[in-house]
Amino acid sequence: MKKTGIWLDKDKALIVTLENGKETLNTIMSNVEHYRPHGGSGTRFKGGPQDVVQDSKYLDREKQQLKQYYKSLASEIKDTDALVIFGPADTNKKFSKELHKNHKSLSTKIKSVKKADSMTENQVKAWVRDFFKSH
Repeated sequence: MKKTGIWLDKDKALIVTLENGKETLNTIMSNVEHYRPHGGSGTRFKGGPQDVVQDSKYLDREKQQLKQYYKSLASEIKDTDALVIFGPADTNKKFSKELHKNHKSLSTKIKSVKKADSMTENQVKAWVRDFFKSH
């Protein structure tokens, strides 16, 4: 039985696979750009000309990049038998929703979606081992 744990945030995903007593770790980078739009007054005078910041354009592009990231993760884990998703912020929940929406066969294998802080590679491996021991 192939068991997989994914720790992910917007920057990268650490995929730990446990199969026949062997453990493998694979890192996938997301290539999602971090936007820091700068806007505001172009002068030091109050009420001067304002720069217009197109937030929706940045957010749209980020959404598309996240979709690509999730698609590459899904193809990486397509043959797993059990899956646990964990990580900081909401990226883990968004990935789970994406699986439910576009990868039905994978979404049935999700055992849990958990919150977890940043971890080292060894901590991620240990976390996945412990999770599947207790489930």
